Amino acid sequence: MDQYAPRISRFRRTGARRVPEDAPAAAGRPAHHLPNGLFRNPPGSPQRDVDMRTLLRYLGRMARNSRNRVSVPQDHIIPERRAIASLKVLNGADSLTWLGHAAFVIRIAGKTILTDPYLSDYAGPSRLGPKRFVKSGIAAQNLPPIDILLISHNHYDHLDEVTLRHLPYKEHIQVVAPLRLGEFFLRRGFQRVVELDWEQQFSMDGVTIKALPVVHWSRRNTRDTNRTLWAGFSIRGAGQHLFFGGDSAYGKVFRQIGERHGPFDTAMLGIGGYAPEIIMHASHATPEEAVQIGRDIGARRLVGMHWGTVQLTEEPVFEPPVRFLAAGRAHGYDENDLWVMKIGETRPLIAVANRN
Repeated sequence: MDQYAPRISRFRRTGARRVPEDAPAAAGRPAHHLPNGLFRNPPGSPQRDVDMRTLLRYLGRMARNSRNRVSVPQDHIIPERRAIASLKVLNGADSLTWLGHAAFVIRIAGKTILTDPYLSDYAGPSRLGPKRFVKSGIAAQNLPPIDILLISHNHYDHLDEVTLRHLPYKEHIQVVAPLRLGEFFLRRGFQRVVELDWEQQFSMDGVTIKALPVVHWSRRNTRDTNRTLWAGFSIRGAGQHLFFGGDSAYGKVFRQIGERHGPFDTAMLGIGGYAPEIIMHASHATPEEAVQIGRDIGARRLVGMHWGTVQLTEEPVFEPPVRFLAAGRAHGYDENDLWVMKIGETRPLIAVANRN
């Protein structure tokens, strides 16, 4: 069915043993549902096959690098007071505000959507994860009233409990999240929660959100790897069609998304978190692959995200937008349709029909 019934799925723990990629799906379920209750990526996706020694060496390097101070360009972030004023001046018109990483305030069809709300200092539990080197463009408590909270997956840099704690009016916010994340929000004071499987959708007052497959994974602790689903999203409303990619590596699935659901007016795509590629190639796209995702799904405007906020991987912090712009130009995108935003910046979303 296309229209997903608002309910919360109950998960029976069945063990997290490794399942071969060619294993059959759970009986009567789509291919990404495994018989042991876990989820997997779409067919044809790159595989996570790094050996433990390489992974441990990488983690050691990152632990050492976390003590290094990041030199942030002066114009990378807009002061919060100006960011709030810039958002207000559009008076509810369709717009996009980047708060950093994968967090956006999207205004579309009169609704305000907040994506992947990691706005606090640490991407981890109890101040143990990597620390942001820039503040959120707008603090959680200073955001405009949120109508829809849109969550792509269960990683700390996309789903932050501290941010959720500071969001006001939880009882009025509609949460849209992938399968098995519903109870997480109910336990934290949210009352309106919908879970979506890939290709399922939810509509609210002229805005339709459909969950789409992407190439990633999920984990919040050592016992729940891939027990909750991950997704990207199509967002439609009043002449706008947006794609929010969450986290994803490049895969064959994006051409299928373009054929089934494209074209898109604007695509928010991750361009950071790709080094070393031997480890990250199955989780995050390079800037060049992000542009290819945009081309595959038929996106007319590309917005780079998942960079310039917290150092999670080894590429130089401000390298992703340079490579993203170069790749976009090489594939024929106009400068005006390659957005590298400042943290806190708001830009109007001009409907395609009204563009010159």
